[in-house]
Amino acid sequence: MTRAIGIGNQDFEVIREKGYFYIDKTKFIREWWESGDNVTLITRPRRFGKTLNMSMVEKFFSVKYAGRSALFEGLSIWEDKAFDGCFGRDYKYRELQGTYPVIFLSFADIKETTFQEARKKICKLIQLLYNQFDFLLQSDVLNDNEKSDFQKISSEMEDYMVTLSLKILSDYLCRYYGKKVIILLDEYDTPVQEAYINGYWQEMTALTRSMFNSTFKTNPYLERAIMTGITRISKEPIFSDLNNLEVVTTSSKKYADCFGFTEEEVFESMEEYGLSNQKQKVKDWYDGFIFGERRNIYNPWSIISFLDERKVGIYWANTSSNSLVGSLIREGSPEIKMTMEGLLRGETFSATLDEQIVFSQLNQGDDAVWSLLLASGYLKAVRYEFNITRRKAEFDLKLTNMEVQVMFEQLIGSWFDGCRRLNNAFLKALEAGDIKEMNTYMNKVALQSLSYFDTGKSPSEEEPERFYHGFVLGLMVEYADKYVITSNRESGYGRYDIMLEPRAQKGSAPGTGITGDAIIIEFKVQSEDEKELSDTVREALRQIDEKKYQANLIAKGIPEERIRKYGFAFRGKKVLIGDR
Repeated sequence: MTRAIGIGNQDFEVIREKGYFYIDKTKFIREWWESGDNVTLITRPRRFGKTLNMSMVEKFFSVKYAGRSALFEGLSIWEDKAFDGCFGRDYKYRELQGTYPVIFLSFADIKETTFQEARKKICKLIQLLYNQFDFLLQSDVLNDNEKSDFQKISSEMEDYMVTLSLKILSDYLCRYYGKKVIILLDEYDTPVQEAYINGYWQEMTALTRSMFNSTFKTNPYLERAIMTGITRISKEPIFSDLNNLEVVTTSSKKYADCFGFTEEEVFESMEEYGLSNQKQKVKDWYDGFIFGERRNIYNPWSIISFLDERKVGIYWANTSSNSLVGSLIREGSPEIKMTMEGLLRGETFSATLDEQIVFSQLNQGDDAVWSLLLASGYLKAVRYEFNITRRKAEFDLKLTNMEVQVMFEQLIGSWFDGCRRLNNAFLKALEAGDIKEMNTYMNKVALQSLSYFDTGKSPSEEEPERFYHGFVLGLMVEYADKYVITSNRESGYGRYDIMLEPRAQKGSAPGTGITGDAIIIEFKVQSEDEKELSDTVREALRQIDEKKYQANLIAKGIPEERIRKYGFAFRGKKVLIGDR
């Protein structure tokens, strides 16, 4: 009989007691404990088992779970033997279970749109944490002043109490139990990401910087700590002076297979559920994550959802968490969109990146965007090498897997949701070669969509390509089954040509079954030397002929008479299309 899946359950105690599907990751406890690191920050993409592992660590060490050995019996940590001097090997970790006071706090729910509401929610979570230890008020450990401070913890407490609250609680618990405290902070970067999206970055980083410093740096009552998140935020705003921090990113060797499922674990699970015949399909869709030197890592959420639904689909990538990623690409530079074109074609690109995410630079440089996409799991590093001279890491990057590919295709398609009817009408006119209708619909599409691709965060009259490149990505998504779409762009703004090569009909013999015309499109922004848009159209068409863009198509056997050429001339939101 197969185990129930228990979708979305992140409580280790519940999963073990109910006998839900679980892949043993308790070796993380041993690896982390034996590392001796004081404060560990582990970054992994969302839904990669971070919260479940933190729950597991809490249940293992917390004094509240002393005597609850049944939660760990049969798991690797319970059978782990360590050498103990002249007495040989013993079950070292069984003696550690339930022996430390543990503070466990999660920031996963801090997703408010204003700083005031986010601050209030953080305060409320801390108050609920204190409520778990209200027995301290009845003990002789606290004096009257300390009991008064304990009762000041509320959703309206002052900033100094917010930032000192976890350090104060550590002190109280250390004295009560006679042992230093283990602190677990899950999803530490959620409030910071929301602060960036909603415009209160400075206020949130000031609050969290003070809190992290007092909790993890100047806390004499701290035994060990783990922080988890998606990103490694730059030390400057968040982790100033926190030099006792061991950072484990996706390129680190530590804990490489402790978060996420290995291929062996996935295939073994598929056998349990009688799904072995779909191994290759699952590999194509969900394999591809790389942590350190460990390849073939799978996203747990996708695999668990697949086992439950018994079919492949977009599970991990299909969430509202894609909103930031979508806006960064949509509103990003033309270079970002050009790189995304290559990624959608399965290509790899090289970049020199800093794995620290500087949120304030996301709208200023492309590298920060790629760093975020790498940390978030949308890109994988097929090659990684640290450049000592530049003090940055060199990566060869590509889309992680089929699930991410389809997610981006849907994301790009959604960019034109507001004018999908117009966009579809334009595409039909393009296929039919109806130049009049193409002009009518393209002008309407541009009018509705141009501002959507340039929100004004870094506006420039010289960058209408934000829209043009977004439009090209839309073409690639909409017409991928009918055309092979490539581009031969030149550097500089204003020129961008696209080739649409018709695909052969399925089942046709090589060299046969190709129907429809090939299409070449040249984008050009009106220059000062061109008085009318019609002049710009003629210049665009001239460039197509002069550079002989049709040569590649002719070499593939497509006759000249089946190659249509279009010049797209732009001035602001005004478009004129001409053909030859």
